[in-house]
Amino acid sequence: MTSILVTGGTGTLGSAVSTRLRERGHEVRVLSRHSPPYAVDLRDGTGLDTAVEGVDAIVHCASTPRGGDDTAAALLLDAARRAGVPHLLYISIVGVDRLPLGYYGMKHRVERMIEEAGASGPGWTILRTTQFHDLVFRLVAGAARLPVLPLPAGVSIQPIDTGEVAGRLAELATGAPAGRVEDMGGPEIRPLGDLARAYLRARGRRRPVLPVRLAGKAYAGYRSGAHLTPGHVVGKVTFEQFLERRLR
Repeated sequence: MTSILVTGGTGTLGSAVSTRLRERGHEVRVLSRHSPPYAVDLRDGTGLDTAVEGVDAIVHCASTPRGGDDTAAALLLDAARRAGVPHLLYISIVGVDRLPLGYYGMKHRVERMIEEAGASGPGWTILRTTQFHDLVFRLVAGAARLPVLPLPAGVSIQPIDTGEVAGRLAELATGAPAGRVEDMGGPEIRPLGDLARAYLRARGRRRPVLPVRLAGKAYAGYRSGAHLTPGHVVGKVTFEQFLERRLR
């Protein structure tokens, strides 16, 4: 039986990864700030050595747009090196090397840290995916609270199901380190306004969708499709199917 540590294991993705690993018969250690017995704050690393001791792989799902992912990654890599962990798997985002966003830049920095540590640290695998259906749902649900639903104009999204990503991570975690694997994109590339209208239909609501043209390099990157991976249409679950399950 393989022992696998999942950081951010109580989050949306981490909990799904943990479930799929357990279904396959693996021992799973769930690491999060408030989840004993491996309640570890990756910002200071207290208790991290105990959490990684003896595991066969680490699936690093913990992340926050508030900053500090690089600090957490450095502590995790050091602990993995000391414990002799053979494999670290990191989940990243399509476009982190192309979109000038602070959070994306941080994710890309962590990718490079993991790659550079490979010579003396754990073997590594990095998987990039497109945005999750859950993220699109939160975005349009928040905007739909207004009488008019404002959305960035000219932006398309390729959303993917969290469960499908979790399944792929579980598969990769139990294999050998594979380096940067092929990106994983959702089944459809659709205008954001189209996804918003699908949400409104599913909720039985009516709102005018107002395209708003924004300025800045990040918005230009989204308009150009820097966050999409049309050559890697892997997911099967559409946004409508996700909505049916979510709102059931």
